[in-house]
Amino acid sequence: MVSKRDWLDVGLVVLAEDGAPALTIERLSGRLGVTKGSFYHHFKGMSGFKSDLLAHFEAVCATGYIDQVERGGGGAREKVERLIGMVLDDDIRPTLEPAIRAWAMQDAEVRAVQERVDQVRISYVRTVWAEFGGPATEAAAMANLLYLVLVGAGHVLPPVGSDDLREVYALTMRLAPDHPRET
Repeated sequence: MVSKRDWLDVGLVVLAEDGAPALTIERLSGRLGVTKGSFYHHFKGMSGFKSDLLAHFEAVCATGYIDQVERGGGGAREKVERLIGMVLDDDIRPTLEPAIRAWAMQDAEVRAVQERVDQVRISYVRTVWAEFGGPATEAAAMANLLYLVLVGAGHVLPPVGSDDLREVYALTMRLAPDHPRET
């Protein structure tokens, strides 16, 4: 039995591989090896699927990462390093991020979700970076830097690979203050 989560997960994969135009009931059901009727068991048409897919994207790729990092505990350095590792180890991220951003340029609902996801991600990185104990003005700038590197890495051709991004992030981590605040 194919679950709603299965539909949403395959939706993210199809979006990452071939973009928003490929999100069709036929394509999704074919990927899952089920009939179209299974789709309608879980969703009220493509507009319902789209809304649920966007909520799933947000839950997995924004709040999901944050929740995992926080459950792991530790200080600021451990949190930032764990977050970087999780994001760079996510096999779908390099193609999903540009695909959803391209979709957001053409669809107001997607754009609103992408803006919210960006703000949640940047705000979290700013909060964790502030735990390092440096000037508060640097926390916002560093959060933007770390995030813009990730976003930009997916938009250059060819995209910057995870190994190269790890080196960039290792360099940025050397900018962190040596004496983080206690958490």
